[in-house]
Amino acid sequence: MPGGPHGKSRSAFRRWRAGRPFWGGLLLALGGAEVLLTLKASLDVILHVGMQGLAGYLLPTVMLLCGVLILFSPSQRLFYSVIGVLVSLGTWLTSNLGGFFVGMLLGVVGSCLTFGWLPDQEPRVSRRQRRKAAKAAAVAGPLEREAGRAV
Repeated sequence: MPGGPHGKSRSAFRRWRAGRPFWGGLLLALGGAEVLLTLKASLDVILHVGMQGLAGYLLPTVMLLCGVLILFSPSQRLFYSVIGVLVSLGTWLTSNLGGFFVGMLLGVVGSCLTFGWLPDQEPRVSRRQRRKAAKAAAVAGPLEREAGRAV
C-alpha cells in the first residue's frame, strides 16, 4: 500500500538517505562494531590484545564514531573518511588483525565509498528507464517529422 503510513516514512527515509553517503557510513560503523565485538571474543579466539590494550579499544571506537558522524554530518565526509581509513588500517596491528580482516575491510571499503560520494550528482537512471526513453524518442521522431512537413 504505497499511500499508507509505511509509504510516507519509506519515501522520507529514501530522501534522507539520498542526501548523504549512507552505505559508506554504514559500512564504516559496522566495521568498527565488528572489530569491537572480536575484542570481546573468548581467549581461545584472540590472537593478540594489541599495543597496551587501550589502542585495541580506541581505534574501533573511532571507526564506529566516524561512521555515525558521516551519516549525520555529511558535509564533513572527506575528513571523516580519511580518518576512518587510517584508523581501519591501524586495527590490523591493534585489534586481532583488524577483526579477523572483516572489520578492517568493511572500514576501508566504507571509507572509500564515502570519499568518492558526490552530493550534487544526478541520480542514476536505471537501464529500463533509459530503454523506455529511447523507444519513446524513436517513435516520436518520425511522428514529429511528419507533423513538421504538414505545417
